[in-house]
This record gives sequence, structure tokens and C-alpha cells, in this order.
Amino acid sequence: QVQLVESGGGLVQPGGSLRLSCAASKSIFGINEMGWYRQSPGKQRELVATITSGGSTNYADSVKGRFTISSDNAKNTVYLQMNSLKPEDTAVYSCNMIQGRFVKFTYWGQGTQVTVSS
Repeated sequence: QVQLVESGGGLVQPGGSLRLSCAASKSIFGINEMGWYRQSPGKQRELVATITSGGSTNYADSVKGRFTISSDNAKNTVYLQMNSLKPEDTAVYSCNMIQGRFVKFTYWGQGTQVTVSS
């Protein structure tokens, strides 16, 4: 069974940076989109950023200009560079990978905690 393994979370001061990585445990054929989502206590999960296999990106307004999503399609790996972090960015960050175009299957990672605090 394929698993998505995330790394790079942790504690950082406001204004700092973190880089999250998410890699599939096995090669997945036909991934068309990868993304990052986050969830804070008491809030619904929200989209952070997505990237298609063609390289098109989409960001939540709250992270535009601060976060950058990138991917290595051959390695089924997606990254999230987070700069100028704010306390409100504190959340559990999860990655996903969507396989297929018409009949889709979504893989999810287990999540990694990001805490922004002084």
C-alpha cells in the first residue's frame, strides 16, 4: 500500500522559515495534482497550495507571496517552502496526491505539525 511520508515540520519563531517535504513510499502512476492542506484546532481543513503535473500552482490568499509549492513528478515528491511564518500559520499540514483524471483516487499523508511561536 502506498503511503505519503511528510517531514520538515517543527517549531519556528515568527518570521522564520520551514520547508516541508512529502514523498510517496512507492512509485504512483498518473499523479495529476499534488497539494498541501492544513488544519488548526477547532477549524476545518483548508487548502494551502496545489500544483499540477504541468506545473500550474494555486495558493490560498493567506499564504500568497510567502509560501512556494514545488514538486518532483518523477520522484512523486512535493515540497512546501514556507517563509515569513506567522503564528496563524500554526497547524497540522498534510499533503495529498491525486491520481487519475476522470476516475480519481486521492492519497493523503499523516500530517506534520508546524508551530509558529516565540
